[in-house]
Amino acid sequence: MKLCVSSLSNRSAWASAGVKLPLYDAAAVAAKTRSAPVWLHFGAGNIFRGFIASLQQRLLNSGEAECGIIAADTFDYEIIDKIYKPFDNLTLNVSLNADGTSDCEIIASVAEALRADSSDKTEMARFYEIFRSPSLQMVSYTITEKGYAVTDTSGKLLPIVAADIENGPSASKHAMSFTAAMLYERFKAGELPIAVVSMDNCSHNGEKLRSSVMTVAKGWAERGYVSEEFIKYISGEKVSFPWSMIDKITPRPAKSVEEKLATAGIENMAPIITSKNTYIAPFVNAERPQYLVIEDSFPNGRPALEKAGVYLTDRDTVNKTERMKVTTCLNPLHTALAVYGCMLGYTLICEEMKDPELVKLITKLGYKEGLPVVTDPGIISPKAFIDEVVNERLPNPFMPDAPQRIATDTSQKVGIRFGETIKSYAAMNRAAELDAIPLAIAGWLRYLLALDDDLEPIEVSSDPLKDELQAKLKGIEIGKPETVGEKLRPILQNETVFGSDLVKAGLAEKTEGFFKELIAGKGAVRATLKRHLQ
Repeated sequence: MKLCVSSLSNRSAWASAGVKLPLYDAAAVAAKTRSAPVWLHFGAGNIFRGFIASLQQRLLNSGEAECGIIAADTFDYEIIDKIYKPFDNLTLNVSLNADGTSDCEIIASVAEALRADSSDKTEMARFYEIFRSPSLQMVSYTITEKGYAVTDTSGKLLPIVAADIENGPSASKHAMSFTAAMLYERFKAGELPIAVVSMDNCSHNGEKLRSSVMTVAKGWAERGYVSEEFIKYISGEKVSFPWSMIDKITPRPAKSVEEKLATAGIENMAPIITSKNTYIAPFVNAERPQYLVIEDSFPNGRPALEKAGVYLTDRDTVNKTERMKVTTCLNPLHTALAVYGCMLGYTLICEEMKDPELVKLITKLGYKEGLPVVTDPGIISPKAFIDEVVNERLPNPFMPDAPQRIATDTSQKVGIRFGETIKSYAAMNRAAELDAIPLAIAGWLRYLLALDDDLEPIEVSSDPLKDELQAKLKGIEIGKPETVGEKLRPILQNETVFGSDLVKAGLAEKTEGFFKELIAGKGAVRATLKRHLQ
């Protein structure tokens, strides 16, 4: 059995392998999508394939939709060339259940896959055609939080964005510039309405997306590439930037899953590593729990996503749900597990959930420090959500998620994952009560020293500020707490990183104290956790 459209006709073989097939004609859906596109998505990685695409599959299966999704990637074109096109844009989704069982389904809702490469005239002609189409209702994104950044921490334009602004819409390379260029095509086609929807796991994602697109568009207007009418179009009612909250863990492809699929007779499932270090396979393995909450603001209509399990609501409820998850019930726990897990030699999150100290750390983070200031969204219970995370999702032994993956881009995350709770306590003049959060922050800084608890070298996960932060920590020696000096202060005062000045918040001294304990010597990480989590 091979993952291709022609093999879908062999329904009995797939059924014998325990694989569900789409209930619609994939070729007909692709043809309909090409002539009247409805939904284009940027960011063709695992969260899209394992979650977003499956939502449209539900609608296609039930007859609630006729078109599929057009997938595009602005960053790693090899995903399109090596994972989409060779497999006729199909994905094999594998849901990993906590009881050891798994469910497999072929997702055929991706009707087309494109490389968002402004130098490729053929691809660009298709993009122009799509964005000029009156039928297009939405363009969505899963490009990670850093994909929206158009400036560095000092507020200076990133070189690629500065070049895009100087060169104009036709030569756009950055995802936000490319988006602005496509909206310009839609503007020229008659100021057609559209929703531009971030589905990334970051706070106020719709506002981040809107702000970045506007930065590029205004730069073009200042240089005469576009008119002020275009700026008004993006700012007006015809273009919306809905906020959303997304939650589903989609770790890198697991060897055990690959082997299970091979045993079932499914061919060519081996993962690849692209030249941009994307680890991806024809299959996606993921947990079953998933949540997507979207602000219901779609000027040109939308797919019936509520019939696929999506919460469609107002912006305030989206914001509350996002705050609940990102600042309290999941993400802070994940980050704490990630940095300490890397230092303590763990390679699986589920194994960390057998560690008494680490479990105490995250339960203190979530229940004791987080829940008292959590915002209740009304549609999902914060207590029930965190119970599911701690008792079912993180301990799932069949979820091959690694702390090293979660530790990626931590500098871009701590401001929300810890910073919002810090702000809440500071507003009540109670920041001094926090212990687990400064212990987690100190753990991240200790992790940046690139040594585990046995003082063996470890590779620090990629992070746009890694080099800058490690340079600030240079000179600190394990076993010599006195070498810390004032080196942590500039980091802890960085409001861009933490969302506030931790010195002014009154948490610097405590964080520095924990850090000095963590660098006391070999085994100091474990000893510090034991000491403070009795």
